[in-house]
Amino acid sequence: MEHYMVKGGTPLSGEVEIAGAKNAALPIIAASIMTNETVLIENVPDVSDIRTLLNAIRSIGAHVEKVDRHSYRINGSPINRAAPVDNEYVRKIRGSYYLIGSLLGKYKTASVALPGGCNIGLRPIDQHIKGFKALGADIRLRPPGLVDARAENLSGAHIYMDVVSVGATINIMMAAAMADGLTIIENAAKEPHVVDLASFLNSMGASIKGAGTDVIRIRGVKRLHGTEYSIIPDQIEAGTFMFAAAATRGDVVIRNVIPKHLESISAKLLEVGCQIEESDDAVRVVATRRLGNTNVKTLPYPGFPTDMQPQITILLGLSNGTSIVTESIFENRFKYVDELTKMGAHITVEGNTAIIEGVSGYTAANLSSPDLRAGAALVIAAMAAEGFSEIYDIHYIERGYEDFPEKLRKLGALIDKVDTEDDKRRFIFRAG
Repeated sequence: MEHYMVKGGTPLSGEVEIAGAKNAALPIIAASIMTNETVLIENVPDVSDIRTLLNAIRSIGAHVEKVDRHSYRINGSPINRAAPVDNEYVRKIRGSYYLIGSLLGKYKTASVALPGGCNIGLRPIDQHIKGFKALGADIRLRPPGLVDARAENLSGAHIYMDVVSVGATINIMMAAAMADGLTIIENAAKEPHVVDLASFLNSMGASIKGAGTDVIRIRGVKRLHGTEYSIIPDQIEAGTFMFAAAATRGDVVIRNVIPKHLESISAKLLEVGCQIEESDDAVRVVATRRLGNTNVKTLPYPGFPTDMQPQITILLGLSNGTSIVTESIFENRFKYVDELTKMGAHITVEGNTAIIEGVSGYTAANLSSPDLRAGAALVIAAMAAEGFSEIYDIHYIERGYEDFPEKLRKLGALIDKVDTEDDKRRFIFRAG
């Protein structure tokens, strides 16, 4: 079975280039089929979730042309609007549900399989359904796990979100972009990928104002047109490398970033004792000593991201003193703690809170990735540990990180993907 093998103890050093944001690319690809004209999307990350969604829109008739590794031309005019979006791969990614909003907005009908993704807790679509119904759609759930959305016509509405939901904000925004009249979304999510989708739709002729605030106003239009668009950098990939630099006591420049998107991450790294240098499109993280403790609570943007919670926990496990990490978004996001305790971490989980007593170092272990972000965090732990670690279930990691081991190797990490005992022996020999 393919997995990562890591020899820890080497500080990361050098420069790394960040890919396009997966969480922006997924809704943007879904929205690209809302016009009958051709759309060119650039800076698309080459990760498995993206490939799955591209195959999903192909399966219903969209024309998808790969221009290069990170660019695609998409034309949705050949789509069979009656075809359900459903296969075993689509059900494994969360981003598949964005096709409900895009297909409903354009065709006033959609049939899409309920999504999967990482098992980090309940991620209900009740706020999505509430929004679609407010716009005039009839929503039905039917076996085997399909969402059917139908409308004679979509009309603008005033929608108050009961909870801040990125997915629901995005889905409602897409459907409302081609509804009649004005839609107002209150208590909307403010994440950078919400703003990026709004910018993309506006470049296609939509009329969306207020993205990035908690009130978004969408004036529906009759049609959208083709466009060329480049996706924003991935703040979560950038943050992962920032914590990797800190945990290994390294010195890394992370390029192709928007520092504003990383402020909550940079603030916590400064608080525990890292040096942070920002430029227009880069952040440098330097850690020369054992870091200090802090308390963290995950919150919707601009708060500390839930997708960075495992990474900061790895770092605080190596820091001096007691830290507390509170998870306020997903209830199952501490499943990786059992893996981390194999490495000597002292962490107690009580409900949605982890109490962390810092240790002087981790020891190598065989580990299993429970989800995308926790898997990447366990790789960081392995790089900070003494000895050889093996990380399994890396398909989770590859859902959201492009060339993860290759980028780490360029920073000096001793990591490789192995499959057989011979592969492992060769890695051990090379790593010394």
